[in-house]
Amino acid sequence: MENKAQQLTTVNAQDGPSLSVVGDTYRILISGEETGGAYTVIDMLIPPHGGPGPHAHPTYQEAFYIMEGEIEVRTESGRYTAAKGSFVNIPLGGMVHQFKNETQIIAHMLCIITPAGMEKMFGELGKPVSAGVFLPAPDLGPDLIKKFQQIAEKFGQQLYPPDYLDK
Repeated sequence: MENKAQQLTTVNAQDGPSLSVVGDTYRILISGEETGGAYTVIDMLIPPHGGPGPHAHPTYQEAFYIMEGEIEVRTESGRYTAAKGSFVNIPLGGMVHQFKNETQIIAHMLCIITPAGMEKMFGELGKPVSAGVFLPAPDLGPDLIKKFQQIAEKFGQQLYPPDYLDK
């Protein structure tokens, strides 16, 4: 059996599995299966007012490069508006953070996660969609929140209340 991590990987503009995750669309460009678990790269489209709630993942490092639009990154230490061309690094260690698109245009960014694995969580949380297709954000009632918490914890991630970083 050939090791996928030892093969050249190429991904065309619409290739790679796309998932609707809380109303955002994430296209997995390369997964841990293809990198020997070293990293994952996800092409993220964040609609107006989209983005995940506050969360932390102590065993993953996450970085974002903003290709179009802008996002507001929130942490316990403050807020940062990341516009086109900006780079944001969320270090290992479990910093509580979230990102939101507070504009009226779609934000487009690359997300690099080390080590790989978080893409599997997105696979369990999300729903398959075609590249560039958006589904409405789900109604986060108590049952869905509990389900999301269980899936997140399975992958070493902690979810916080939506207003956790509102200061």
